Amino acid sequence: MKIVLIHGQNHKGSTWNVANILLQNIPGEKEVKEFFLPRDLNHFCTGCYSCVEDKEQCPFWQDKQPMDEAMNEADLLIFTTPNYCMMPSAPMKAFLDLFFTNWMTHKPQETMFRKRALVISTAAGAGADKANKLVADNLIHWGIPEVIRYGLSVNAMNWQMVPDKKKDKIKKDMKHLASRLSANTAVKVGIKTRILFWFYGGMQKANWGASPSEKNYWEKKGWLNGEKPWTVKLL
Repeated sequence: MKIVLIHGQNHKGSTWNVANILLQNIPGEKEVKEFFLPRDLNHFCTGCYSCVEDKEQCPFWQDKQPMDEAMNEADLLIFTTPNYCMMPSAPMKAFLDLFFTNWMTHKPQETMFRKRALVISTAAGAGADKANKLVADNLIHWGIPEVIRYGLSVNAMNWQMVPDKKKDKIKKDMKHLASRLSANTAVKVGIKTRILFWFYGGMQKANWGASPSEKNYWEKKGWLNGEKPWTVKLL
């Protein structure tokens, strides 16, 4: 299994440790790639819209490309972010902004419709679920059919201070999640993804996209003529 982790922080704190416990519980051979934000992508979207015409025209494409390629090749995507002020970390939000053309309303990538994703967030107090939701909502609009959220208040400022009882719960939860994520079953594209794809396709047909290049992209894929990204065999 190929797994890519996008961490919304540079340090290996509580959220990273939760993800690490999960990795240890996923059976079989694993090819794992980890990216840390902002270390591996230290930019903010400038709103230049160059990526709408061609993603490689983004002024930060050189830094984005390794992440883009890794995510496309992965079977499982894991996004981790601490809760900062009831929201994801600023580097995680910047990452989502920089990959906004992955949204179905723009130029979604076929590979995303065949993946599972997990979003993990921890908080010293409240807010983990809210941080998770923002990230998960983006991934759903990328076309990822199965997005799982795991949020938890660790009642501590760092991993060393997390109570043993809480760590025991995390270990139990991660064992259960690992079993679910490693199940040898195909990802099913559900009704929500299908409706969103139909809705955004209608926008492109009506020329309501951000650029004519988006409609051209959809037309070349055959998506405006009945083809679906989850039914086309990838090379």
